[in-house]
Amino acid sequence: MVKDKLISVVMPVYNGEDFIVDSVRSVINQTYHNLELIVVDDCSSDNSVNIIRSFVEKDSRVCLVQANGNSGAAVARNIAIKASKGRYIAFLDADDLWMPEKLEKQIAFMQENNCPFSFSAYEKINELGDVIGKVGVPSRVTYHALLKTCVIGCLTAMYDTSHFGKVDMPLIRKRQDFGLWLKLLKEVDFACGIKEPLAQYRVHDNSISANKINAATWTWRLYRDIEKLNFLKASYYFSHYAFRGLLRSKAPRLSKLIGIMS
Repeated sequence: MVKDKLISVVMPVYNGEDFIVDSVRSVINQTYHNLELIVVDDCSSDNSVNIIRSFVEKDSRVCLVQANGNSGAAVARNIAIKASKGRYIAFLDADDLWMPEKLEKQIAFMQENNCPFSFSAYEKINELGDVIGKVGVPSRVTYHALLKTCVIGCLTAMYDTSHFGKVDMPLIRKRQDFGLWLKLLKEVDFACGIKEPLAQYRVHDNSISANKINAATWTWRLYRDIEKLNFLKASYYFSHYAFRGLLRSKAPRLSKLIGIMS
């Protein structure tokens, strides 16, 4: 039987008015009710704050925190983690979605398997909400395996503060979620993967190739500056990261066949 523990949901937002209504609804409409949603606005210039306030007025589980300056997702998420009161911490961006039973299924899985850190498969959707793909996950991933390729989608991750305490994301502009997963995996043997898709990641059409190059650059910086890997080790893991990314992009059927992508 699932113990009804409070789950803190961390949501950074910056100019997210186009999709944040659906994202917030996917949280507050969860079948698991004992949650708090901490939305940190990173100085949006659109209508995001007013939209969030409308939810705060209707649902006491929703909390709005306004950052003092635009500092990026890592700072915004850390503000929410610091303010959190839950035993479990989960993450969702302001344009992604959760399946209605995401939290209920995930916390049951974690408690039944004595797993303090978990993640799941997820679907990819376009800007209209149409499903355009699926990202599968392994049943478990270790620190060294994750260095080769980040198989943990931020929108699916959840960790237990009774095991880890509150753990912040490293203060880098990109790949800070990857950095947090590596931090956690230094404290446990592995994270547990749930094969069922429990969330939906929204793919935007603009600057897809530029985003990949940007992600690669920040991945290298994560290896060198945050993980402190020497040049040879960083090069080794980056070669795996780059090869797998290229294979997923250029040969998705082959990558699925050999288990890189489901």
